[in-house]
Amino acid sequence: MSNIPEMMRAIDPEAPGGPEVLVVVERPVPRPGLGEVLIRVAAAGVNRPEVMQRKGQYPPPPGAPSILGMEVSGTIVALGPDVGGGGGHFELLGQPVCALISGGAYADYAVAPYGQCLHVPRALSMVEAAAMPETLFTVWTNLFERGYASEGDTVLVHGGTSGIGTMAIGLANLFGLTIIVTAGSDEKCTAAKALGADHAINYKSQDFVAEVKAITGGKGVAVVLDMVGGDYLPRNMQCLADDGRHVSIAVQGGLQATIPIFEIMRRRLTLTGSTLRPRDTAFKSLVAEELARNVWPHVEAGRLKPVIDRTYPLAEAAQAHERMEAGDHVGKIVLVME
Repeated sequence: MSNIPEMMRAIDPEAPGGPEVLVVVERPVPRPGLGEVLIRVAAAGVNRPEVMQRKGQYPPPPGAPSILGMEVSGTIVALGPDVGGGGGHFELLGQPVCALISGGAYADYAVAPYGQCLHVPRALSMVEAAAMPETLFTVWTNLFERGYASEGDTVLVHGGTSGIGTMAIGLANLFGLTIIVTAGSDEKCTAAKALGADHAINYKSQDFVAEVKAITGGKGVAVVLDMVGGDYLPRNMQCLADDGRHVSIAVQGGLQATIPIFEIMRRRLTLTGSTLRPRDTAFKSLVAEELARNVWPHVEAGRLKPVIDRTYPLAEAAQAHERMEAGDHVGKIVLVME
């Protein structure tokens, strides 16, 4: 690991708290383990789970670094044992990659399992690349795999201007889905439609159940992607067509819901969901392979880009979290290391 420094800047809060705990500290540069690469970080995406982790509400999985950050872009500068089979793959050094990681992205250097890395094509900037992995892995595994969304389907996605929502819009347009989103203001609805949403419902001024029924001519949608939970669940069920699939990916609005079981039986509904972060490297590497096959050709051709809301230097991580918590952003917030 020649010409790699011993120490680096990182955001590694000593204790949970408000955005003000996000201060730059010195930490040792991590060393890549078995099957891992060391990335000189160019940019790191900011995600809601990191806000929750900062508040002490979402501890990192066992073995994950305490340094915040779950998605990263940058250049491979060192290889751990057994990367690329046989260890002789020096052509990997200097490769631009982005990766989904369990922690450590808010720093100058981060370690990633090589199987979770995707090559950054010319069509993407490093900032855009850092804004891809978390939402892409999440939307792909939940909307398309658990929710079986396929060409011709109409889907409902809550939080249409969030990182997840904007990625869902991009993928829906690539894969022939009609997408209805909800958002909390007329401005956000306009923004979502400008990004390619077929329909956008202001959930503060409109009843999204009635609107979905009107839009679909009473038929309902094939899939709902939900990050609200709580009392949205029974309302989402009313939005589903027969044989519809409801996929839960977060519970920002509540952990519990009361649902009519007979409706599930009568209409053959599926209620499923998942969390990505605790899944093992083998699973995430499998998803990375699927994305490389099914989605990455569109990325290389410039047909899929993340929506970037705003970038902040690493030292302004607190402001980045404040912006996320204020909820005014459209698309992804990204920290830049340079």
